[in-house]
Amino acid sequence: MNDLCMDIGWKSINHEGEQLCGDHVDVALQDENTTVIVLADGMGSGVKASILSTLTSKIISTMMAEGLKLEDCVSTIAATLPICSVRKVAYSTFTILHIIDNERVEVIEYGNPDLIFLRDDEIYEYPKQELYVEGKKINKSVIRLRENDIMVAMSDGCPHAGAGLEYNSNWEWKDIANYVRNISAAGYSAKNLATMLVDECDREYAYRPTDDATACVVKVRRREPVNVLFGPPRNRDDSNRMMALYFSKEGKHIICGGTTASIAAKFLRKELRVSMDYDMDSDIPPISEIDGVDLVTEGVITMNRVVEYAKDSLDKNELYEKWGFMHDGASLICRMLFEEATDVNFYVGRAVNPAHQNPDLPINFNIKMNLVKDLAECLEKMGKRVRVSYF
Repeated sequence: MNDLCMDIGWKSINHEGEQLCGDHVDVALQDENTTVIVLADGMGSGVKASILSTLTSKIISTMMAEGLKLEDCVSTIAATLPICSVRKVAYSTFTILHIIDNERVEVIEYGNPDLIFLRDDEIYEYPKQELYVEGKKINKSVIRLRENDIMVAMSDGCPHAGAGLEYNSNWEWKDIANYVRNISAAGYSAKNLATMLVDECDREYAYRPTDDATACVVKVRRREPVNVLFGPPRNRDDSNRMMALYFSKEGKHIICGGTTASIAAKFLRKELRVSMDYDMDSDIPPISEIDGVDLVTEGVITMNRVVEYAKDSLDKNELYEKWGFMHDGASLICRMLFEEATDVNFYVGRAVNPAHQNPDLPINFNIKMNLVKDLAECLEKMGKRVRVSYF
């Protein structure tokens, strides 16, 4: 078994005037290393399209994750989807990425724009096989995966963006592929690549989309663990054991909290220094430095901002331009956890900070524990493997 993993992210914009998106992305885990990803585009827009795409993606991802054949999935969709009263047809186009053992991908395409596949920073033309299922022509491909491969599935609202607008610069499939190829060189996460692509589509529509547009990006990468130390242990006698376990873990190391950093510096026999090399943010305390530690920040205030950014990243990702480029403690943590990490190990101390017992301060022990819980849940939704150990 290799040590590859999948970084998966997507974003959608709605047809102007619609509350619901007619596209839907669903991800189902078949086992630890096998994943089914479905991007479905329902006919039209609005409520009906949303129902069609949601049913399609849910049915396909669930059935394929259970090991059923493609023919059975398509037959079930044909028998399940409601009939459009105007067009007298019921279907949703779809793209399926069946990631098997994190080693190969089955690409199944029906009606959506062709998958963009980038390999070695070039557009890779993968072989296709035509199949006919329930009278529908479906393209199927099987591709052996390599590290740094990038796959971009999209609904037809992406290559159609701006069609009919005077200033449109022929925003077609090849233009989109070249756009993704150019920006991917910067090493953005799958979520941020999808966000940047869909935001560009929105600009092509002059921010008045005439169709739903969705992009789902999958990046093949090696596992990268990041370890987060947050708070001293409840029992002081456990400090050395906690530090030994924490620093023995492979990967990058983040320490959150002044007292925690002091304990770590003493354990390492290193100096704890306040760093002045950061972008000033009046709401976020400055970072510190310890030789041998990748990042040292303040505790609860900084972590609260990280949770705020994490929740937004899973939603509209509107705050990316803040944490994606700033150098305050919260932004640096976000980049390490959201973009670099595939596995996140939390080492959380249960000690009660006497300074937090001041009734005039909006910080207490429960808030600290909830921050860890909320962040761990967000990271799991991002597809990270998360483990939390308490001391």
